[in-house]
Amino acid sequence: MEAPSPLQNPLLNRLLAELPSDIYQRLIPHLSAIPLRLGEEIYAAGETLKYVYFPTTAIVSLLSTMEDGRSAEIGVVGKDGILGIAVFMGGESVPNRAVVQSEGVAFRMGAHVLASEFRRAGVLQRILLRYTQSLIAQMSQTAVCNRLHSVEQQLCRWLLLSHDRLPSNELGMTQELIADMLGVRREAVSHQARRLQDAGLIRYHRGSITILDRAGLEARVCECYGVVRREADRLMGQRA
Repeated sequence: MEAPSPLQNPLLNRLLAELPSDIYQRLIPHLSAIPLRLGEEIYAAGETLKYVYFPTTAIVSLLSTMEDGRSAEIGVVGKDGILGIAVFMGGESVPNRAVVQSEGVAFRMGAHVLASEFRRAGVLQRILLRYTQSLIAQMSQTAVCNRLHSVEQQLCRWLLLSHDRLPSNELGMTQELIADMLGVRREAVSHQARRLQDAGLIRYHRGSITILDRAGLEARVCECYGVVRREADRLMGQRA
């Protein structure tokens, strides 16, 4: 039998890695490694959630979609979190879509399993509630950023948040998909991506973006990235 890839490790997910050994061992039989493909829809708006996902090497965007088909990203989930917070927050469905923005692996678990463990009111519950507060902070700041800041600043924020959630400097992503995430025209993303590439901060080639100069991106990004990063570090750095 072929040995599992080192990247197919549930402990690459920050939430699972924080669990005490007894809880982790109780959940392991219910976790299955699932490949997530670029552009794949994990769940649709209004869909009843049968599973939750703990990404390890994939990144998934939470998208709000209007009646005319236009959409914008309201949050991003990677190895820092979980997809499907409605399962333990009192609802069975959500008003947004979840779409893979960078392909990779996630570990899937039945929603009923997580809900049952959450009701034990132990360490897992405290970890999930802290993460949910962190995600709400990210969503709130994204709304402010999309309203007040330039496309270049939004793109830098998006690249840095994505980079934080990946095991490498390379993002498998098309400019069209980025435009959908930011809710702007593709031409605007293309123009700003060229500027960042000309400045030596990124390299874009055939649907792949490589971060070359993270410090340079941080120098250009708006305050929103720092707000989101500090709040996540504060909340998830606490002891469970």
